[in-house]
Amino acid sequence: MRLIEWAIVGALIFLPFATVNRIEVETQRKALLSELRYNAALDAAVDDAARMLTVNANQQRETQYESAKRVALNKDEAIAAFYQTLYTSFGIADDPVAQGVLGRYIPAIAVIGYDGFYVYAEEEWTGADGKTERKPVWGAKKPYAYADSSGNSLSFTLDDFVLAYDAGSRSWHEGLRADVGQQTNIALLKDAVRFEQVRRSTIVRAIEDELAYRINKHNESVSRFGLSYTFTLPTISQEEWNNTVDDVGVLAFIQGIPMGGKFYNNYALGGSRILKKPEIVGARKGSMKVYYRSTCGFAYPAEETFSSEKAAAQKGYMPLDCPVSPS
Repeated sequence: MRLIEWAIVGALIFLPFATVNRIEVETQRKALLSELRYNAALDAAVDDAARMLTVNANQQRETQYESAKRVALNKDEAIAAFYQTLYTSFGIADDPVAQGVLGRYIPAIAVIGYDGFYVYAEEEWTGADGKTERKPVWGAKKPYAYADSSGNSLSFTLDDFVLAYDAGSRSWHEGLRADVGQQTNIALLKDAVRFEQVRRSTIVRAIEDELAYRINKHNESVSRFGLSYTFTLPTISQEEWNNTVDDVGVLAFIQGIPMGGKFYNNYALGGSRILKKPEIVGARKGSMKVYYRSTCGFAYPAEETFSSEKAAAQKGYMPLDCPVSPS
């Protein structure tokens, strides 16, 4: 057989492999592009949701508390922003059918609050007309609850503020860890390092347990609609959990979207660097010492600034409400 004939035989042998390899490379390229697009869409949706958490919420209710992390949350504005951004990014803003399909791949969304968290997930119930209703709704607020072997109970927050039940004196106490520790015999409150460890682990475990439960329920629900993908709580690094329990925010998941030969599975956290209370300004209005939020727009000469309204009040400043914007 001549050399040219050997070359033709070799080409015929390797051509199918080269074709398959080219197809696989192209499939992987498209899958990678899809993954990047989905990641960007999810990140943008979670960031927009976190940004809207405090919009139109009545922050005045929280002004007497010391912590800058205690902010009123507007969960409904946040969830609306999440889906609006997500639908726009997926190009289905005007397609309710596609939106319903995409919703099947979102097992749960969590809002991390100052002294508890909420989960937005699908629930099923029987309506007044006897028909089965099924749609995502907000669950009840879940506290960051902890109990020790002595029968004491603690409800943690995203900082040192704590609500404690002292089993020895059968009394409730509320305040900063150090202050409550002096008022009670609860050992955990007298050890700052251990308190911080237990506080963080309690918050993380509470959120993980609730999300795992919700995701498992989602598996049962979607299986009835022919979706065979098994949703699971993804592994979240300790660093990301630490960011999560440092400030209020939003945690969302998208899983199970077919993507080439695999499934899209990702989550996004938003809020810890976005939601900050405005600075409190202590100023002189005529002969009166007043304080107000830096976003109020007053031009009174500032004397000092504070991290909380309580701190300003303790220095003798009087509260001054922001002007009401014309509607």
